[in-house]
Amino acid sequence: MKRRDFIAGAAAVAMQPQIAHAQKADTVRRMAIIVGEATEDDPYYEGRIAGVREGLRGLGRIEGGNLKLDIHRTLPNDAEIRKHVDELLAARPDVVVTSGGTMTRPMLQATSTVPIVFIGAIDPVGAGLVESLARPGGNVTGFSQFDYSLSGKWLEMLKQVAPAVVQAGVIRDAAVTAGIGQFAVIQSVSTSLRVDVVPISPHDERSIETGIEKISHSQSGGLVVTSNATVTAHRELIIKLAARYGLPAAYPNRTWVDRGGLISYGPDLVAIAKLAASYVDRVLNGARPADLPVQAPTRYELIINTKTAKKLGLTIPPPLLARADEVIE
Repeated sequence: MKRRDFIAGAAAVAMQPQIAHAQKADTVRRMAIIVGEATEDDPYYEGRIAGVREGLRGLGRIEGGNLKLDIHRTLPNDAEIRKHVDELLAARPDVVVTSGGTMTRPMLQATSTVPIVFIGAIDPVGAGLVESLARPGGNVTGFSQFDYSLSGKWLEMLKQVAPAVVQAGVIRDAAVTAGIGQFAVIQSVSTSLRVDVVPISPHDERSIETGIEKISHSQSGGLVVTSNATVTAHRELIIKLAARYGLPAAYPNRTWVDRGGLISYGPDLVAIAKLAASYVDRVLNGARPADLPVQAPTRYELIINTKTAKKLGLTIPPPLLARADEVIE
């Protein structure tokens, strides 16, 4: 063999890993996101979508380049969810990101092969989404939102900001495991806090209006709003009714307080979405969801709206203000 041919052959071999890497980078992968967004441009869900996008860009997954992204925004009802799930799967995605348990369960019912990464599912083991946190099994993994014990803190905070409250309406979806679990924990701490808790159904505006109006007839009433897509779909109405009837309310995340709610405590869902991008990247690189442990939030944020507190005639206790991650004035 001539020396010139040998050098050329050696160079070609040396280039093979780089060529393979370039081919991998140039391969267009298809990802879908499905969220239960009841209103257009809802910050609760748009923040998660933006977080996933940002995380993927940082990992070299460029939308419009080596990544094709399909976003499905659906009303959180069974018929609409099924319609979007069918459309989503018809496009043959390589991986699907779901906004939480409400979207994850229908996806699992529709496919046992397409990898799924959920963001913010509540109690994924109890909800039957995964076999265990350490070894999810099947085609799904992701990031949980919180365990049920957090739900009790909402009632505790309500009593801290409004000590006179003796009856609290709890807006929860009894049709899903997460709604039942959150209410059970709130109910379990209510006795020690000397608060009578009353469930309120969120399935239509009339049931919400009727439930909140009844609480308003109590001399010292308040509200606790749980985390669920069906509940979130009525965010604006719930905040408006709480203001109309002068009811102090505790909420599960900051999007409620940004819109005029009094106080919230929950995980930073945008930060979780950015972390979820790393799981998407690993799945696209060949990892199996069954082998990726479900992760829990490492940071929770307390947000207080002092402007709303003043309108309600409430004084936020200084220790609670000192603990707040953000105070909206």
